[in-house]
Amino acid sequence: MRVAIFDFDGTLYAEETFRLLMNHLKHHPVHHPKFKKFYRAILRPYLGHKMKLVPEARMKEQSMQIYLDSLGQQSKFELDQYFEELADKVRQGFNPDVLSRLEQHIADDVYVMLVSGAYTPLLQSVTKGLQFDTIIGTEVPLSGQDVDYQAPIFHVHGPRKNEKIVQALEGKDIDWQNSYAYGDSFSDIPVLELVGHPVAVRPEPRLQAIAEQREWEII
Repeated sequence: MRVAIFDFDGTLYAEETFRLLMNHLKHHPVHHPKFKKFYRAILRPYLGHKMKLVPEARMKEQSMQIYLDSLGQQSKFELDQYFEELADKVRQGFNPDVLSRLEQHIADDVYVMLVSGAYTPLLQSVTKGLQFDTIIGTEVPLSGQDVDYQAPIFHVHGPRKNEKIVQALEGKDIDWQNSYAYGDSFSDIPVLELVGHPVAVRPEPRLQAIAEQREWEII
């Protein structure tokens, strides 16, 4: 079985979802008063990362936790609705070249996966209508039908993506040499290295250099 693994931010979606989430909170008709508290809380890990005291992966995980906490008590239904409000805007930012590759892989009966650090319910909302076989993201911890704010999130980033991919494909006979992966950032390299056809999508400079050196496809 061949697989095609797609990153989301900067790949299928041309922008960054966390920036979009920040603006959504800042201008939301109900939740906008929470933005200042969120912004103050996020400064600490962000500045720590800029000062090289906090690793990027930890900074991103803390930021995801702070954002979720800032929304206050939410049911799963309410959080799904909050993310659904972003769906049209995100779809307008889909990369047409990557969408075309996705559609071609589906037509060729390739098993297609979306693997991202974005919140899973957000990914599910914005990709309705796209035929992904598996969607892997950062899960929102639940207690029954409510968000569990006592449980820490597990941000899917870097090597954690590989762990989740291997778990999802357990028991399947994968033809890795004839499989594909699409990513835009240096942190996507572990996933790109899994397959015989890695594709760098509008790559950041560090990934660009490696893609050129290894003669990977660039779009």
